[in-house]
Amino acid sequence: MNKTAHAWLNGSIGMLIFSGSLPATRVAVLGFDPVFLTVARASIAGLLAVFLLLVSRQKLPGRHELLPLAVVALGVVVGFPLLTALALQHITSAHSMVFIGLLPLATGIFGVLRGGERPRPAFWLFACMGSLLVAAFAFSSNGASSVTGALLMLAAVVVCGLGYAEGAMLSRRLGGWQVICWALVLPLPLMLLAALAIWPVSFAAVQAPAWIGLAYVSLFSMLIGFMFWYRGLSQGGIASVGQLQLLQPFFGLLLAATLLGEPFKWSMVFVMAAAAACVVGAKHAAAAPRIA
Repeated sequence: MNKTAHAWLNGSIGMLIFSGSLPATRVAVLGFDPVFLTVARASIAGLLAVFLLLVSRQKLPGRHELLPLAVVALGVVVGFPLLTALALQHITSAHSMVFIGLLPLATGIFGVLRGGERPRPAFWLFACMGSLLVAAFAFSSNGASSVTGALLMLAAVVVCGLGYAEGAMLSRRLGGWQVICWALVLPLPLMLLAALAIWPVSFAAVQAPAWIGLAYVSLFSMLIGFMFWYRGLSQGGIASVGQLQLLQPFFGLLLAATLLGEPFKWSMVFVMAAAAACVVGAKHAAAAPRIA
């Protein structure tokens, strides 16, 4: 298997793992406060990251890598989880997929601004078509959102796109799993202190699904998914492989329908096929991305 195939395989695994993040978060916020959920998932994943880094005897990142790691941490460790958890108090996980349809475009833009990539003009055509297609489908399926939920999800998309691009660049030097581990370790003291400060008086009312949701977002969404995702982005190009996120809303909607009983439409299959065509088109248009 060549490098390009490896990149798309790693990216696909990461995308599939992330597809469960919003449904799992939706379940988790039914039992946990959104702020506590954010710091708890970051703390759990951060402690696991410390273990992995110590066992593998990884050297400390250089001083010049601390600021990019801080950007990654603010984007994907704190920003996206907190903003989506707050948004999911106002909208359903299915409706939040409207905004995830814009994430590939945001990732591509930051890949250009921060990663120095220069995809061909045709790439932007496929990226915009795919993003509009996914957003239009999800919006028509779920109706209008609350203003608060919409603004929170838009902010989440922006910070997540930046975190993806910054982490992918670092992965070329540090390695995919090392980047997310260091990004989790960097804010860990603050996350642990915050978790202790807002520790609930009792967990007696928290039901099993909320605990399962917390476990999923801590282990898979915050750690394992990024190991594959950052490796895929660094191998195949941020803008190009990032377009796999066009498929994420459909897998997320399927999980939301299966696990949460949220509405499912068979038209989703046909729109997903069209989105997949946009992914393929973007892949070919961005093949061998030009680095400035």
